[in-house]
Amino acid sequence: MKEPDKADTSALDVLVARRFEQSMSVPARFFENEAGRIAEVCLAMARRFSQGGRLIAFGSGAQATDAQHVSVEFVHPVIVGKRALPALALTNDSATMSGLLAKGSRDALFVQQMRVLARSQDIAMGFTLEGKDCNVLDALKLAKDKGLLTLCLTGGDGGFCRENEIDYTFVVESHDAFVIQETHETLYHVLWELVHIFFEHEGLL
Repeated sequence: MKEPDKADTSALDVLVARRFEQSMSVPARFFENEAGRIAEVCLAMARRFSQGGRLIAFGSGAQATDAQHVSVEFVHPVIVGKRALPALALTNDSATMSGLLAKGSRDALFVQQMRVLARSQDIAMGFTLEGKDCNVLDALKLAKDKGLLTLCLTGGDGGFCRENEIDYTFVVESHDAFVIQETHETLYHVLWELVHIFFEHEGLL
């Protein structure tokens, strides 16, 4: 069996080291900078849930899986004794989405769903890799107009999310899709946990 070339293994070591460095340093910097705002939005979310609100999550492509993941986290708590909270991912409704696509509504899928489903006490959480997904941004604009608490989880420089009146925009300052998604996943796990902590101190709500 031929032994691996030392140059090849050296390049691989560098690649792995860079990947680990990004996966640790970017989230660490993000959470250090955003800790205060994360606590603030969790209190706001807990208050919405206590008023009968629901979490409505959405995103296109790979970000649709984040919307589905966060909705499952809230509906099916992984920690015994934590209450289930109402949440849904718009991308789970394949019949509605495929029907809208068949009618040519390609750029307003989430807007049309939000127009029908959203209530003023709800929470809208949109995922967009670099803040340039108009389908997500337009739905967040509509949600804001309807009185929902709005969150945008994005990356890069924030794109158009920074230019819109979204209540909370969380930007992972990286152009690496993997690092952005890893940080978003950790973020919504933290959101879930802190929302439940606030529920355990109901005097705050």
